[in-house]
Amino acid sequence: MSTWSLQNAKAKFSELVNRTLRDGVQLVTRHGRPAVFIVPADEYSRLIRPRQSLAEFLAVAPRVDLDIERSRDAGRELEL
Repeated sequence: MSTWSLQNAKAKFSELVNRTLRDGVQLVTRHGRPAVFIVPADEYSRLIRPRQSLAEFLAVAPRVDLDIERSRDAGRELEL
């Protein structure tokens, strides 16, 4: 991720956009402090996409038969 000062970002906006599309997220600073991230549109769309709830995920998940065996070992005895 590259860092741009606000002045440099304004002066070279086309280059900032091209680099964002080519390399991904870019950081723009104001007065030396992080101000905004410039993010490609497809990545932003992926980030804000509504997520499924666990119930929705399980409802459409493929059914798999699992053979799970639990150990009957009681563990070790401790003196307290």
